[in-house]
Amino acid sequence: MKIQTGRGTIPLITLLAIWSISALTSLPGLAVSPILGDLTKIFPEVTDLDIQMLTSLPSLLIIPFILLGGKLTEKVDLVRILKIGLWLFAASGILYLISNRMWQLIVVSAMLGIGAGLIIPLSTGLVSKYFVGAYRVKQFGLSSAITNFTLVIATAVTGYLAEVSWHLPFLVYLLPLVSILLVGHLKDRQDESVVRQPESETSSPEQSASVDTGGSKYGIHTKHLLQIMLFYGVTTYIVLAVIFNLPFLMEKHHFTSGDSGLMISLFFLAIMAPGFCLDKIVDELKERTKAYSLLSMAVGLALIWIAPIEWMIIPGCLFVGLGYGVIQPMLYDKTTHTALPQKTTLALAFVMMMNYLAILLYPFIVDFLQKLFHTQSQEFPFIFNLLITVVTFFWAYLRRDSFLFNDQLK
Repeated sequence: MKIQTGRGTIPLITLLAIWSISALTSLPGLAVSPILGDLTKIFPEVTDLDIQMLTSLPSLLIIPFILLGGKLTEKVDLVRILKIGLWLFAASGILYLISNRMWQLIVVSAMLGIGAGLIIPLSTGLVSKYFVGAYRVKQFGLSSAITNFTLVIATAVTGYLAEVSWHLPFLVYLLPLVSILLVGHLKDRQDESVVRQPESETSSPEQSASVDTGGSKYGIHTKHLLQIMLFYGVTTYIVLAVIFNLPFLMEKHHFTSGDSGLMISLFFLAIMAPGFCLDKIVDELKERTKAYSLLSMAVGLALIWIAPIEWMIIPGCLFVGLGYGVIQPMLYDKTTHTALPQKTTLALAFVMMMNYLAILLYPFIVDFLQKLFHTQSQEFPFIFNLLITVVTFFWAYLRRDSFLFNDQLK
């Protein structure tokens, strides 16, 4: 079976290899979450610093190694970097299973962060390498859907496995072994894997991705890239209120942890949903795509804030997730228009870094803002993020014809 790329076809097995990489990007740190509450029982000598290092070290290392992985693709073959990252990722999964000391878990977490950091920008870099135009938008949507679907399933699985043994959740870190078996179908050179079509079929404007580097000697339009990075950081910060603060808000209103877990699962499922029809959504909304997505997020945050009842929180989580589920892959696609092909993975690395930077900084920013406004209200993060979303919505709507917000497919 052959898959259309916009300038030819690739085998289905190649696409499966690309999808398998997307499935891994949501895994770092996931296996630790269900055992955090039991760490003091498992390791009586554990300190708060140990726990902070175990949970934060992967994210801290992912950020610089995302950039390193993106930079290396300029000089080193992408597939070679990918294999190194996958082996480090898989090796960390094996070592987690046999580690019985806290210091061992911390060292392995560092290895996990390095391996994950190397492969994360390649998950989008592979899509930009093989696909163009509307086909690329569709694949970015599907990759995003796969990432979030894996997150939902893996979260449920690790929670169940943690009840059996604290070692078992780390089994999810063996998934890179599947990708290692598949990456052999990714050729070192693109022209070896893409079946070319006649010139008349490849020159269609609808299938061509325009690149504007702004005349930069670096091959990347720095101003446009910074705009994308800022916007991605802001939108990611906005939706993190659901992940980090919703459980506390629901606890305040006497919901169970199971209820909050269900809501967050629905949120990730909502992020996943637009990915299956992203090209159709963008084709319909065009330059208003990001503005309407922000409006959806604003409505969702408002519903969560104004009424602590399930039939309001559920659609609130869904609206926030749907909006973000459109914005995230569209920003990846927009990034590919800012850089020359050999610089695309590096540009994507800078953009994807903002996701992990927002996750890392979010708790500190919320704590600072609560002290600044002298409040410990559980509603505060939702109110503040709602205000940011409304302001960003008007910016997106008024600037809908600018590079950042005009998503008309070409």
